[in-house]
Amino acid sequence: MAKVIEEEKKDSHNRFQRFIFIIVIPLLFAITFALVIMTFAGINIFEKAQSLGSDIPFLAKVIPTDNEEDRKQLQERIISLNASMEDQEAKIAQLQSEIDKKDSDNEQLQATIQQQNEEMNELRQIGEDNKRAFKELVNTFEAMSAKSAAPVLMNMEDEEAMKILSTIKPDTLADILEKMPAVDAARYTSLLSAEE
Repeated sequence: MAKVIEEEKKDSHNRFQRFIFIIVIPLLFAITFALVIMTFAGINIFEKAQSLGSDIPFLAKVIPTDNEEDRKQLQERIISLNASMEDQEAKIAQLQSEIDKKDSDNEQLQATIQQQNEEMNELRQIGEDNKRAFKELVNTFEAMSAKSAAPVLMNMEDEEAMKILSTIKPDTLADILEKMPAVDAARYTSLLSAEE
C-alpha cells in the first residue's frame, strides 16, 4: 500500500517536471527571444501593447498610458474623490455628534424619570403615612368620650373638623354632635349634608 502511494507521488512529480520542461521553459525562452529580437529591431513592445490596449475598451482601463490629458483627468478624479471622502467623513462626524447628543439626552431623560419615580414613591409613602395617621386620629376621636371630643372639634379649623366628622362612625358622630352647643351642631350638620 505504501509503495503504491509512493509510486503515485513519484508519478505526479514526474508529470509536473515534464510539463515544466516541455511547455513552460520553452515558452519562456520563446518570449524572451522574441523580446530581444524586437528590441534590436527598434520595436518597443511595451509601447505597442499600450497603444493596442487604448484601442480595446476594457484593456484601456487596465493598461496605464502616458497621455497628459489622462493624467490630468486622473488627478482631477483623485481630487474629486478626496473631496467626496472628506465630505462623507464630515457627515459621519456630524452624525456621530448627533448620536452622542441623543445618547446624552436619553441618559438625562432616564435620570429625570428615575428621579420622578423616586419622588412619586416618596409622595406615595407620605400619602400612606398621612392616611395611617388620619385613621389613627379618627380612631382616637372614636375612642374618646363624646363630651371630650366635642370641644376639641369645635376648636379645630372647620375643614379639619369636617374631615374627621365625615369619617367617624354615625353613632359616634351623633353622640359628639349631641354634646356640642346647638349652634355648632347645626353648622356642622349643614356642612356635612353639603358634602354629600
